[in-house]
Amino acid sequence: MRKVTRKPSHAGSWYEDDEQVLSKQIDEWMSAVEPCGAPIKAIIGPHAGYRFCGHVMAYAYRHIDPSKVSRIFLLGPSHHVYTKKCVLSSAHQYETPLGCMEVDQEVYAQLQATGEFTSMELGVDEAEHSLELHTPFIMRAMSGLSFKLVPIMVGSLTPESEARYGSLLSPYLDDPASLFIISSDFCHWGSRFSYTFYDKEQGPIWKSIQWLDEQGMRAIESGDPAAFTRYQAEYRNTICGRHPIGVLLNMLQHSSGRHKVEFKFYDQSSKCMVGSDSSVSYAAAVVTPVS
Repeated sequence: MRKVTRKPSHAGSWYEDDEQVLSKQIDEWMSAVEPCGAPIKAIIGPHAGYRFCGHVMAYAYRHIDPSKVSRIFLLGPSHHVYTKKCVLSSAHQYETPLGCMEVDQEVYAQLQATGEFTSMELGVDEAEHSLELHTPFIMRAMSGLSFKLVPIMVGSLTPESEARYGSLLSPYLDDPASLFIISSDFCHWGSRFSYTFYDKEQGPIWKSIQWLDEQGMRAIESGDPAAFTRYQAEYRNTICGRHPIGVLLNMLQHSSGRHKVEFKFYDQSSKCMVGSDSSVSYAAAVVTPVS
């Protein structure tokens, strides 16, 4: 059977398409971060152009021990296609400027057998950036060691659906050889995003945005999916990966072990001062087991 390859459609625009330049860039960002030394079960990281968020992504990826990982689940939101389900790729491999990674067809078959997952056409996959933007960092973090990828595009889920998918995926989280990567930016602020929440008590607009994001990060760090759902119901923060994050929090609830979620870094694409400004926020987090 012919192997279907997902091409790196955003290389050369959102990030460098030259292997040496891209490797050097990622290595420089990673070298600025001190690894925590704890075993990592999941990370949360952004998916914007690398000039905006590459340094933030490093604060998630630097803590991965590639010798402990043989399967990587990559969950990202859908920006272009509306669906109420989680969606699997039709590709057999994901190509990056740093090499190719094989999609785990065995796990895909297990997920398909649940009846809860659908598949997307290659064109839909290649148009979506939330998964692709993580692939060069995955390749670099894995340092040439063998692994398989399980890409999952997460649709617009209800809290009940997030709980269902969290329950389905939690056994894989309990597998010592599995790592979950959750792709999400944080607040998209400005009229072009139709979101201009501003609490003047926090100071300038950018400080209000930071305060807003920090409330969300604290809800995520609580590990309680209901707390994050309540936060989103109150503020409607434009966290594009809120549904993948919701699935992760439900995985933690259904896991056989206890985990700690900790945010390591936060930044904004620019500091909004007036109403005509706009920005996107980025954050990096790690999930570690608690004995």
